Amino acid sequence: MGVIDGMRDAVLLAVESIPPGEVSTYGEIAAVVGRGGPRAVARVLSQHGGDVCWWRVVRADGTIAEHLVEEATRHLADEGVEVRDGRVALTP
Repeated sequence: MGVIDGMRDAVLLAVESIPPGEVSTYGEIAAVVGRGGPRAVARVLSQHGGDVCWWRVVRADGTIAEHLVEEATRHLADEGVEVRDGRVALTP
């Protein structure tokens, strides 16, 4: 079993725990899971995240991956999250 498979369920559970209207970063999810890193979280979501609220996970600087911006922006707007130029404001 690889790192990605070993952390898949924990990542998906952590992402599902993000409340509507809020976002988290790939690194924060990795810290919650306790293994892997931001890239591993991104890979889990790209391979297995279709059924979870993947749009609530952004990069550490608040940007959304270029190939996801349009769809993620739509989902986030529905939840009341403002996206400007492909970026959300992260709260400290």
